[in-house]
Amino acid sequence: MDVRTDQPEGFTAVGEEQKVCHLQRSIYGLKQASRRWNTHFDEVIRGYDFIKNDYDPCVYKKISGSSVAYLVLHVDDILLIGNDVKMLGDIKAWLSTQFSMKDMGEASYILGIKVYRDRSRRLLGLIQSSYIEKLLKRFKMEHSKRGLLPMRHGIKLSKK
Repeated sequence: MDVRTDQPEGFTAVGEEQKVCHLQRSIYGLKQASRRWNTHFDEVIRGYDFIKNDYDPCVYKKISGSSVAYLVLHVDDILLIGNDVKMLGDIKAWLSTQFSMKDMGEASYILGIKVYRDRSRRLLGLIQSSYIEKLLKRFKMEHSKRGLLPMRHGIKLSKK
């Protein structure tokens, strides 16, 4: 991608005011910056045997034997989940050699959705109540009447 811009004020050479600057790399805040970052990330992550999801281009999967890891990219945040702690550690170590990053530990909120864990019962859930309340407040509907869901209460979902 070729990006050119006007010369910055105070740095214009006398007699060369008509010239422009050719940017060697994308600058944060430019329209091209996010596309450039995403393209670069995609190339790097595929080089580590991650496979891009056909339906959601920000979701990647890596399979090694019985171990599976999913990497979800949102702008410049990464959520990494999987069934093998060692594999996840290896991926994090590799990512830190490729990118400047900080491990924020276990996710407790993702895009305003709370992550619920009960390891003893092997449960993982997503709670959207704070996200829903934020939306209701945004549209001035926080005092609206609650209704029932068109679903039987207490239904147990399974893999089958």
